Amino acid sequence: MSISPGRSRTRPAIVALVVSAFAFTGTVAVLASTATAQTAPALAAAPFVEDEGADCTVPALPDAGALPTVAKLPDPFTKIDGTRITSTADWRCRREEIKKQAEKYVYGTKPAPPATVTGTVTSTNITVNVTDNGKSASFSASVSLPSGTGPFPAVVTYGGIADTATIKAAGAAIINYDPYSTGKEGTGRANKQGAFYTLYGSTSTTGLLQAWGWGVSRIIDVIAKSGGNILKADSVGVTGCSRFGKGAFVAGVFDQRIALTMPIESGTAGVPIFRGIPGEGAQSLSSAYGEQPWFGDAFSSFTGAPTKLPVDTHEMVAMVAPRGLFVMDNPHIANLGPKSGSVAALGGAEVYKALGAGSNITYWSDVANGTHCANRPEWTTPLTQTIKKFLVKTGNDAGAIRISSKALGNLADWRTWTTPTLTNSPTSEPTGGPTSGPTSGPTSEPTSQPPTSQPPTSQPTTPPAGSCSASITPGTVWGDRYNTSVTVTGSDNWTVVIQITSPQKVSTTWSGTFSWSGGGYTMTVKPNGSGNTFGFTTMTNGNSSARPQITSCTAT
Repeated sequence: MSISPGRSRTRPAIVALVVSAFAFTGTVAVLASTATAQTAPALAAAPFVEDEGADCTVPALPDAGALPTVAKLPDPFTKIDGTRITSTADWRCRREEIKKQAEKYVYGTKPAPPATVTGTVTSTNITVNVTDNGKSASFSASVSLPSGTGPFPAVVTYGGIADTATIKAAGAAIINYDPYSTGKEGTGRANKQGAFYTLYGSTSTTGLLQAWGWGVSRIIDVIAKSGGNILKADSVGVTGCSRFGKGAFVAGVFDQRIALTMPIESGTAGVPIFRGIPGEGAQSLSSAYGEQPWFGDAFSSFTGAPTKLPVDTHEMVAMVAPRGLFVMDNPHIANLGPKSGSVAALGGAEVYKALGAGSNITYWSDVANGTHCANRPEWTTPLTQTIKKFLVKTGNDAGAIRISSKALGNLADWRTWTTPTLTNSPTSEPTGGPTSGPTSGPTSEPTSQPPTSQPPTSQPTTPPAGSCSASITPGTVWGDRYNTSVTVTGSDNWTVVIQITSPQKVSTTWSGTFSWSGGGYTMTVKPNGSGNTFGFTTMTNGNSSARPQITSCTAT
């Protein structure tokens, strides 16, 4: 879709709806945005790989002609075999099912990590050299560092179209990436060109959006192998507007090393749900499919029948969870499908919420300016906060859902499923063997293999002063860290004190307001409005046997 960024339009005033990320029940609740952020357990514990579920077995997927019609949005919590997931650990392999469906029917396959990726990182440039299947290709991207002393987090900006001044002021470097270097537009589906197609063939059925995201992944490979003196591989974000917003979204969907995904006004083939586009007056699916080979070739079967798709973009939003996601949308241009975009965000946010990461997602269409791809003052503060939280890692602001009344979608109109309460204890392990191809990441990152033994399944409930009690449920254990969740009963206002054994140290928290004191040390937690369950990840620091103990739970 081609929309001139220079057009200005006069529109009626916007009525902003501020929607809590924790209260989506199908009808939009008008609530104040929560001020304290959550960080999901999976965010802290995730290994540094493109695809955490690569070893999961996914059932064979039917051809397009054998798919049933599903009018409403598919249930992201129901596996292909018809059973629903019950724990946060189940999401890893459920996500892999959605990934395989998205590849087969929508975007085309993203190949496994290449045999060899080399390159250089300097303060002004990144070079990328890739060899796979006996073929080689290269591309590069320019770098612009913020003030201060590195190493720096970085935001990959597609085509340089983003609020780069705000990004740098927040403390992140800019990697100016030309996506056409990996997948050119204007070439046709039978003669695709660019570094991706040099390696995987000009007739590859994989579309440009996937090819562009593949290029971002290879940039991360090079940063990871560079020693981390200039840029941090584990603090990379991606952004872009319009067609490049589509690309930025897909990059974040398919590479779990991307800490923050920030699509801007992505339109059809981006965030908006496919099922909603025909009724909204947005660019049609057939138009987007024909304008450029953005979609994978197989999507041709669904341009006139999106209800045949076993997936939709709310599940792509969910695939980003629990990592940071900030979707910026334009309610003034119907051709961009903003109403369908809000539904995708609301649907995906249900998965964020179920994973305990409800405040890691922001959707913002409450803007007054209708010009396409303009830098908007309404986004400056949340953009800064989001970068500091997920990339610079000095902030802890909550995300927010702010939908303009001009393009307000209703999730209740699009779903028949409910959001389950997922336990934090793993109930399934991968059933398949590892896929071929190396993964790239810093050598200092843990491999995060599943533990050979689990800690006790529960600890005694401690009911001290007032009508308040708290109980610990241990979560997943890795070689150097473990997760813990705490459930409080008997009061909606409480203070819980937990003792941590030195030299163990809490690295990440979620769903509470935390403070620390003492050398031992003690952690005091109060509710932050997101419920009576909170959690944290603890680094063992050489002491793998000790576990946190509840000292007190006081109703306040």
